[in-house]
Amino acid sequence: MSGAPPLQRLSLNQITVDQWTLPELVDGCARAGVTTIAPWREKVAEVGLERAGRLIADAGLSVSSLCRGGFFPAAGERERRRAEDDNRRAVEEAASLGTDVLVLVCGAPVGRDLPGARAAIAAGIERLAPHAADHGVRLGIEPLHPMMIGERSAIVTLGEAVDLALRLDAGVVVDAYHVWWDPALERELARAAGRIVGFHVSDWLVPTPDLLQGRGMMGDGIIDLRRIRGLVEAAGYDGPIEVEVINRDLWRMPGDDLVALTCERFAACC
Repeated sequence: MSGAPPLQRLSLNQITVDQWTLPELVDGCARAGVTTIAPWREKVAEVGLERAGRLIADAGLSVSSLCRGGFFPAAGERERRRAEDDNRRAVEEAASLGTDVLVLVCGAPVGRDLPGARAAIAAGIERLAPHAADHGVRLGIEPLHPMMIGERSAIVTLGEAVDLALRLDAGVVVDAYHVWWDPALERELARAAGRIVGFHVSDWLVPTPDLLQGRGMMGDGIIDLRRIRGLVEAAGYDGPIEVEVINRDLWRMPGDDLVALTCERFAACC
C-alpha cells in the first residue's frame, strides 16, 4: 500500500466531534484546513436545513454524505409509512446540502423475524430508489458489524450489502470498523467495484470498552486501515475518506484538539 492519502481526502464525520454543533463543526474545520464534512441529520435539524446549507456553502466546504436514512423494518403499516416518509425527506435533505450520498443504516428485525427484516429492507430500498434518482442522490447501503444486528441493522456483511446493491442498482458504504473482520472482505470489495459510494475509517480497540461508543482513533486499535484502503481503491473508489470515530471519551476533548488529532492520525494511519 502506498503512503498516506492527502488531507484533501479527509471528510470529518459529524459524530467524531459530537460535542460540537453544526456551526461549530463548520468553523472548526475551516480553522483546521479540513474541506469536507459529513453531517448527521439531527445536527442539521438543530439549526434548520436552509441555514445549514448556507453555513456549509459560505465556508466553502463540501459534503461527502448525509447520515442517515434506513430503518426499514416496521411493526405495522403506519410505522412503515412513517419510515418511508422520513427516508424521502432524508433524500431531499441530502440533495439540499449538496451531497449525492445518503447513508442507509438498514434497521433491525422486528421481534425474531430476521428473514422478514431482510425482505423489508430490500423492499424499502426499492421503493426509495426512484425518489433518490429524481434528486441525484445515491443510496449507500452500509453493512454493520454483527454485534449490532438486534438494534440497528439486519445487514451485517459486505456480501449482503453488495447483493442488495447489485439487485437494486444501489451503492455500498464500506466502514472499516464494521467489515475489517470479514474473511470474505477482499472478494466482496472486488465484487463491489463501481458501487462503493463511501469509505469510513476508525479503529477497533482491544478490549472494546463500549459496543456503540467505543470506536478507536485510527492507530489505537488492530485494524489494518491501509490494507483496506488499498482494496477499496482497487475497486475503483477514490473519493472522500470519512473519519467516523464514535467514542464518548474523545467527546470530552476540546473540539479543536480532537480535530488536530484526527488529521495527525489520518496522515499516519490511513
